Amino acid sequence: MTQARTEQDATGQDAAAQGPSEAHRIYRAARDTLLAANGDYDRAVAEFRWPQLPETFNWAVDWFDVIARGNDATALWIVEEDGSEAKYSFDDIATRSDRVARWLAGHGIGKGDAVILMLGNRVQLWESMLAVMKLGAILMPTTTAANDLADRIERGAVKAVLVAGADAAVFDDVPGDFLRIAIDGLPEGREGWLDYADAESIADPEPFTTVTVPSDPLLLYFTSGTTSRPKLVQHTQISYPLGHLTTMYFLGLKPGDVHLNISSPGWAKHAWSCFFAPWIAESTIFIYNYARFDASALLEQIRRAGVTTFCAPPTVWRMLIQADLSGGGGSIREAIGAGEPLNPEVIARVERDWGVTIRDGYGQTETTALIANVPGARLVPGSMGRSLPGVPVAVIDPMTGRPADEGEICLDLSQHPLNLMTGYADDPERTAAAMADGYYHTGDVATIDSDGYITFVGRTDDVFKASDYKISPFELESVLIEHPAVAEAAVVPAPDETRLAVPKAYVALAAGWEPTRETAFEILQYARKNLAPYQRVRRLEFFELPKTLSGKIRRVELRAREHGIEELDNEWRDSQFPELRS
Repeated sequence: MTQARTEQDATGQDAAAQGPSEAHRIYRAARDTLLAANGDYDRAVAEFRWPQLPETFNWAVDWFDVIARGNDATALWIVEEDGSEAKYSFDDIATRSDRVARWLAGHGIGKGDAVILMLGNRVQLWESMLAVMKLGAILMPTTTAANDLADRIERGAVKAVLVAGADAAVFDDVPGDFLRIAIDGLPEGREGWLDYADAESIADPEPFTTVTVPSDPLLLYFTSGTTSRPKLVQHTQISYPLGHLTTMYFLGLKPGDVHLNISSPGWAKHAWSCFFAPWIAESTIFIYNYARFDASALLEQIRRAGVTTFCAPPTVWRMLIQADLSGGGGSIREAIGAGEPLNPEVIARVERDWGVTIRDGYGQTETTALIANVPGARLVPGSMGRSLPGVPVAVIDPMTGRPADEGEICLDLSQHPLNLMTGYADDPERTAAAMADGYYHTGDVATIDSDGYITFVGRTDDVFKASDYKISPFELESVLIEHPAVAEAAVVPAPDETRLAVPKAYVALAAGWEPTRETAFEILQYARKNLAPYQRVRRLEFFELPKTLSGKIRRVELRAREHGIEELDNEWRDSQFPELRS
């Protein structure tokens, strides 16, 4: 994977001093088209085209450095739980990344070298991401909770790891010939580590640039592995940097905005909303670090900082509505949900108390944003919205391979979707399966109406039949979560002698509720009143839901559990409640 560095790589050329490149001008024109169309979906679809870039492009050099040099506006604002904070201008970040790029180059990191970044929300994460990009090396963002480091290093052919000194011990038993770089001091008693602080000895770094072509690899991401072994997703110099133009449009970002996204470093959504999209829009990235989620403290920071655009997963939104929202949302103009579809109750509460509507969207690690309810567009209750400008989404019937009203969400490869991975690294079989029959297959099922609005049904592996009716777990979960006793719910098929399978709900209880017969009856009764007869939840179990490192529920484990046990002490069935019988 390593290629020889050119003289230009080693010495650096001040391209920014020569003025914006042709690539920058083309990129900016595409961005400005979306900014001008904000609030007018039809205009955006009609006018936006993916930028046709010249032979070379490097987002850190051709975009970020050009907007950053001499720019004193705040690019990154980090607030800690104890109230301390730090602000960094665009120019600060550009200079800091130059320094790190030169230091890494001096230690032999160059084009094509994979670099793991295992860092929390700290300035070193952002500056090192830009530095690795400037080197033409490959970013491998990794969560600090990762427990498969040996696999990642081997499969990613990793050349270096950057990690906080306090977390360095996790690499003690990881084999491999790679640079070990510690931030916040060298790990005590560990030899062979480099001290990241040495980069600061480069007092006045010259701007660092390199030459990359659009097809050069840029990112390697491990998927969260909800149903199988994590896949290693490969993106290029354009699939994320250009693809997130439409993510910016989905989020409704504008120059000068203060954007807060609740997402952990190491996952793709962090790159979406804490790196590319805000800086494409020339917005401020606002970060609030906390050890334990506190809805009231988060709301205080949102109002104090003047956050204008706020993106959070459904779990955070559900926690927020349990807090006091009566103080309003401060300066929030755009509210966004991401990761999993939101429930109607959450949207209604925020709309009532804050006067803003949470907009939903859809995408994957393998892509950027694909579908969204965009600013200014009509919302259809329950829908994720419509395909974003330039994104050739199709809903395909798996039996016929043709567009249908219900089927798998796909991308039409004949229209060359730019915001799509090149494939799964070193896994041609999985790549071929994902790209079969002229489509990229997301593995998610949805419906689409005559106006193009797409509504999520579930993963292809999650949808099941009960009494010959198709059951969407998400539809049932959306009803269950509206009951005050339910913090989270996951619905899976449970074997049944009469119906072959029946819907069973695994429920994590909200604070203040006990896993009693009375609670089970309340939830089952509520579901019975609010679901169609064929959707009826027949069984319920109070259970701590298994999740991936990124927080997604692993229904595959729950389905397997249903086939691996015969008696459950904590399971309640509707047959146990005479008052629920038909």
